[in-house]
Amino acid sequence: MHRIVSTTTVGIIGGGPAGLMLSHLLQLAGIESVVIETRSQQEIVHTHRAGILERDSVRLLVESGVSDRVLREGHEHQGIALRFDGVSHRIDFQDLVGASTWLYPQTDVFTDLAAARERDGGDVRYAVTDTAVVDVTSDRPAMRFTDSDGVAHEIHCTALVGADGSRSMTRASVTGRKEYFRQYPFAWFGILCEAPPSASELIYCRSDRGFALISRRTDAVQRMYFQCSPDESVDDWSEQRIWAELQTRLAGADGFSLTEGRILSKSVLPFRSYVCEPMRHGNLLLAGDAAHTVPPTGAKGLNLALADVRVLAEVLERTVRKNDRSVLDEYTDRALNRVWRAQHFSYWMTTMLHSRIDATDFDARRQLGELAAVVGSQHGKRYLAEAYTGWPR
Repeated sequence: MHRIVSTTTVGIIGGGPAGLMLSHLLQLAGIESVVIETRSQQEIVHTHRAGILERDSVRLLVESGVSDRVLREGHEHQGIALRFDGVSHRIDFQDLVGASTWLYPQTDVFTDLAAARERDGGDVRYAVTDTAVVDVTSDRPAMRFTDSDGVAHEIHCTALVGADGSRSMTRASVTGRKEYFRQYPFAWFGILCEAPPSASELIYCRSDRGFALISRRTDAVQRMYFQCSPDESVDDWSEQRIWAELQTRLAGADGFSLTEGRILSKSVLPFRSYVCEPMRHGNLLLAGDAAHTVPPTGAKGLNLALADVRVLAEVLERTVRKNDRSVLDEYTDRALNRVWRAQHFSYWMTTMLHSRIDATDFDARRQLGELAAVVGSQHGKRYLAEAYTGWPR
């Protein structure tokens, strides 16, 4: 097949938030890049995913000039509630660590970044096919693809970045990689419902029937989850059964109840943890879900991706300025330092709040003891607040 051959400085495979943010940061540093993405822009916009942004993720969006819409339209959360034994215990982020998080859907993060790339003349090519990376250990690695008009391309680069998600194609080119993996024995049954908020902040609830999370999407549409089996079928759950299950898990002596409404969507979200080491092979570097995934309990997935590319943009800038590829050696260790802390926090939150089928009475009582120890200690609450709002850069 005839290919159009061209060059750029950094080739980025994956046009989600990680890839677009990296392209944006590189342009601020005067470094050229090309982003390719297999999905259309509309497909990404209509893939609805929740989003809790750490304080530094918000700063990155605002201070890098992407958009300040998160401050205008996002919901600042100065704490969360841990609820167990039918009682809610507030973790006050501002009081404990002087920080907040923002409820801002990942779809909106993508929309802001896509608009910024278009505004700044960024080269982003959606709906490509036949994607491949070649010669990743050479001085001129390349990415190949067919664009949306059916034209084949080969773009040679100084460095390639795989930001192509958890089903990454680029990850297969990391020769000799070691993969760390954990599959959890439960999933989340998630709903979107048409109702006003039931609470002003997120509620993380541990009950004898399993975990539940009460979140929100907008003032009129709420997002809620409850623990279920990974093979649960959404067809087995009527609206009445869903609301009965959620109300039972949240019930307590304080009389708290959820505001119910028409259910707009239902889905089952499996849980797993994954880390690929190293995050670099030759002149190919991985970022975001291509390199690691976490359970959603700790709200770390999108934030880790943005933290990756913040480090990667700095490393790539020094690599290009100094014409020294050895600078790329820094990336894996710097990124993984945060990744493994986030893996621990996500695992801790998950195991502290979820029930296992094989749990004994001892396990249940121990779990309640752990929750009581956290909410009863300033140090315990401060650790949770610091990890949830994000470790400083």
